[in-house]
Amino acid sequence: MINRRHIRVKVMQSVYALLTSKSDNLVKEENFLKNSIDKMYDLYILMLDVLPQLKNIAEETIEISKKKHFATEENLKPNTKFIDNKVFAAIEQSVSFNTYKEEHGIDNWHIEEKYIRTIYEQLVQSSLYAKYMETTSGSFKEDVTFAMDLFTEFIAPNEKLADYFEDLNISWVDDIPFVNTWVLRTIQTLKKNKPFVINRLYKDDDDKVFVMDLFRKVALNHTKFEKEIANKTPNWESDRIADLDMIIIKMGICEFLHFASIPTKATINEYIEIAKDYSSTKSSFFINGVLDKVCKDFEKNDRIQKVGRGRL
Repeated sequence: MINRRHIRVKVMQSVYALLTSKSDNLVKEENFLKNSIDKMYDLYILMLDVLPQLKNIAEETIEISKKKHFATEENLKPNTKFIDNKVFAAIEQSVSFNTYKEEHGIDNWHIEEKYIRTIYEQLVQSSLYAKYMETTSGSFKEDVTFAMDLFTEFIAPNEKLADYFEDLNISWVDDIPFVNTWVLRTIQTLKKNKPFVINRLYKDDDDKVFVMDLFRKVALNHTKFEKEIANKTPNWESDRIADLDMIIIKMGICEFLHFASIPTKATINEYIEIAKDYSSTKSSFFINGVLDKVCKDFEKNDRIQKVGRGRL
C-alpha cells in the first residue's frame, strides 16, 4: 500500500505541474493526482502477475518437450519444482487478484508475452534457478525466498519492462521503485495455506483524505507560504530558489500550520529525504535549514498547534 512519503511525492509532482503550467483549474489537477495514484494499483497488479505468467511459460515448455519425437527421460518426467512454487499458485488462485484483473481489463501479458518469455529465458540460465531446482525440500519458506530473489534479480531491474511500463503510463516512472518494494513486501508476508488477498491502495481513510487535503492547501496558499519563506531567507530572492525546492518548503510549511496530527520533526525529516531523491544533497541541507528556522519561529509565536501524536 502507498505510504505517506510516496503520497507527498505524488502531491509534490502535482503541485509542480499546477504552478509551472500556471493553471487555475484546480479540479482538473486534483483528478489527475487521484488518477495517478489509483493507476499505481494497476502497476502493482501487473508486476505481481509476472510471477504466475512465468510459471505458465514453464508449463508450456514442459508440454512441448514431452511431444518431441525423440523425447528423453528428462523430457517425459520433468522436474516440476518451479511450476509447483506455492507463491505462484497463491497469486494465480487469488480471488481478489483475479477479480481486479477482470474488472480493470488487465491482460497485458497475454498480449505482450515476449517480455515474460525473455525473463524466463534469462532465469533458466541462471545459478539461482539451478540451485532452486536442485533442492528437494519444497518448503513454503524456500518458495518465498526464491520468488523474492527472482523478482529482485530478474523482474525489478529489467530495463525493457521498465520502458514498457513508461510507455503505458508516464507517471509510473517514479512509481516503479516504490511498487517494486511493495511487491516484495507482499511476497514476504504471504502465509502458508492461507489465501492471498491483494493489499489495499491506502492504509486507511486518513491517508486517502491526506492526499487531497495536502494538495489543496498547498495549491490555495502557496503565495502566502512564499512570503513566509521570504521572511526567513532575507539573503535569498525567491527566483534564486529552485522551483522544486520552493515547493518542498511550501509543503513543509503547510504541514506545520494545517496538519495538527503530524509532528514537525516528522515533516522536516520526510521532506529532507524527498529532497535527496528529487533535488540534490545541497538542496536537502538548504531545505532543512529553512524548515527548521520557520518551525522555530512558528513555535515561538504560537502559530503551530499540534494535537495527539502531532505533539511527539
